[in-house]
Amino acid sequence: MYAMERQQGIERILADDGRVSVVELAQRFDVTTETIRRDLAALEEAGSLVRVHGGAVAKDDDSTNEASVLERIQQHGPAKRAIAVRALAALGSDFHGSVFIDAGTTAAAVAEGLSARATPVPQGSRARVEAVTHSLTIAPVLAVAEGISLTVIGGRIRGVTAAAVGAETVATIGRLRPDIAFIGANGISAGFGLSTPDPDEASVKAAIVRAARRVIVVADSSKHDRELLVSFASLRDIDVLVTDAEPPADLAAELADADVEVWLA
Repeated sequence: MYAMERQQGIERILADDGRVSVVELAQRFDVTTETIRRDLAALEEAGSLVRVHGGAVAKDDDSTNEASVLERIQQHGPAKRAIAVRALAALGSDFHGSVFIDAGTTAAAVAEGLSARATPVPQGSRARVEAVTHSLTIAPVLAVAEGISLTVIGGRIRGVTAAAVGAETVATIGRLRPDIAFIGANGISAGFGLSTPDPDEASVKAAIVRAARRVIVVADSSKHDRELLVSFASLRDIDVLVTDAEPPADLAAELADADVEVWLA
C-alpha cells in the first residue's frame, strides 16, 4: 500500500472514530509504528489532524476546541435524553431536596426531565425540589415548572456555554451544599479525570463538585477517553457516571478502582 492510500485510510478511520492510535494503525496496515508516525506527521502538516500522545485526534477535537451550546444541542440528542432519564432515577419517586444542574446540553436534558416530572404543591407549601443552576439556557426550563423552586447564580456570562463564570460565581457556589449535582464534562479519562477546554468553566465545575453531597456525571460515550485542556475533578471526586455505552477497558478499570458507579442509559 502506498503512503497516500494509507494516509487516506487513516483519515477515514479518524472521521469515524475521532481518534486513532499509533499501535492500532500499525497493526491494521501491517507497517511499523515509525511509518505510522511519519504518516501522522504528514497529515498534521496538511491540517488534517492533531497529534497527541500515542496517536492523533481530529482537527476539531483538540484540547481547546469547544462547540457552542447551539451546535451541541444537535449532537447525540437521543443519547442525551436517555442519559437524563437514567440519571433522574437517582431522585426516586418522592424526592424532596436540593439539586444543582450544571451548564451543558446533557445537563439541559436532565433539567427538562426534572421539569416534566414536577408536580404542583398545595398553596403555601414548600417546593419539593430546590434547584440551582448557573446556566441561562437551563434556568427558563426550571423556572416554569410547578413544585420546583429555582435559584439562578449570576456572574460573567460565557457566550459559548451561556453559563455564568468567574470569581463571584465560584464563591456563591462555595456557600451551597446541594444534595445532588448533575454535572457534565467534555472529557473523561483514566489518567486525567474530568476535563473541559476553558479554565473559567473548569473553576465553576470544580466548585460544584466540591459543594455537592453526591456528584452524578452525565456524559455520552463520545466523551470517553478524551482529555481537554483543564482537569476539574478526579474520578475519585464523583459518585456516579451515567453514559450510553460501556467505557473502554482502562477507563472502566479506573472507575471501578475509584468506586464510581456506572449507569448505562
